[in-house]
Amino acid sequence: MRLRSPPSRRRPARLIVDGQRVWYLERIQDSDLIFAEQVFALLLQSLKPVVLAIVSLVFTSTVCGQKPQPAPSPTPKTEEQEPLKVFTEEVRLQVVALDQYGHYDPTLELDDVLVLEDGVAQQIRSVQRLPVNVLLLLDTGNQLGLKDTKVTRDVALRVIAGLHLGNRIALMQFAERPQLLHSWSADKHAVTTALKTKLLSGKGSLLADAIAAAADQFRDTPAGTRHIVLVTDGVESPGGRTTLAKALRQLNTIQASIHIISYTVLARRELQGRNRPTRGGDGIQRDGNPGSNPVANGDPTLPPGTTRTPSFRVGSIDTDFAMMRRRKEYERATRASEDLLRDIADESGGQILLPESIADLLSEGERVARDIGSQYVVTYRPAQPLASAQPGEYRKVEVASRRVGLYLRSRRGYVVPTSQ
Repeated sequence: MRLRSPPSRRRPARLIVDGQRVWYLERIQDSDLIFAEQVFALLLQSLKPVVLAIVSLVFTSTVCGQKPQPAPSPTPKTEEQEPLKVFTEEVRLQVVALDQYGHYDPTLELDDVLVLEDGVAQQIRSVQRLPVNVLLLLDTGNQLGLKDTKVTRDVALRVIAGLHLGNRIALMQFAERPQLLHSWSADKHAVTTALKTKLLSGKGSLLADAIAAAADQFRDTPAGTRHIVLVTDGVESPGGRTTLAKALRQLNTIQASIHIISYTVLARRELQGRNRPTRGGDGIQRDGNPGSNPVANGDPTLPPGTTRTPSFRVGSIDTDFAMMRRRKEYERATRASEDLLRDIADESGGQILLPESIADLLSEGERVARDIGSQYVVTYRPAQPLASAQPGEYRKVEVASRRVGLYLRSRRGYVVPTSQ
């Protein structure tokens, strides 16, 4: 196709497009507008395949470089919904199983156990033995010098030595404040090292704060495996951050077994000798002036056991009345704390031990370890659903043996958690 331009005074030039020659003028005049439009249309038609190829290449590279976008999620409903609460409809009880001789019974089965919750028999789902979590809670306050921190340490060492391998142990001391000396660990050596190197004496004993702090340590431990070994006299010093009533409610919520080794009887025996205002003599006659006696071994003219200058040891009088008053107050406090500690142990399914000597105190550590090792975990689904319970609702539990010669011990009840 050849286009010829109208005559022009300027010299025409040629443009070759797609193998064809196109004539155009260096300067287009108004009269040549039609001719210019024809030239532009021919250029577009010739360049169209090239432009389409370039656009296709750019589009392909752009699509390949992009990540696939997820499908848009549906628009959430604007209606308010109640928060979802998930309840574990299961109760785990720690049960001690002993034979008629007080030894651990390794043959406990489902049919051997009767569980009543609020007087209603429950259907037991399993009886098993699980690794346990034992927190040693040690009272190192020693305001009157009646608790020996070294003895407390030795008691704890015997508890650790008697626990089975695979159980986890944590260590906490308390005096003016609770202090975690070692977190949960199955390494007995590591816990023992912390016990020997970090245990320190203090003045006061904030028992309520210590119980609350101990309960917090069990947040991430499974139910049915929680144990606290408490070595204390139970006497509370003033100045705590929480009350004993609140601490005990928190303790009951975690459903731990409490094993208590108490200093109360041992401390009262020590006070009986210290708190006497007067101490009498021994009633033995002595020679007050043996140098004047003419006979070295006694005067033969006098009856045996007598002398010309007899003397006797006179009693003493304690004039520190303020200290005597503190000792009497402490003695009364130990009697009250002993009743409180017994209730705590009985409620949790544990026990309280009241040694009367240092030797007995040490041996009780081994006894506690054996008691922990003889426990089973009994699981049942409550006949009354936990989801229907009121916040803080308390349910009474009774555990009895169906087999002759088998003795079972467990907690008296539990507080239903608001959610699990």
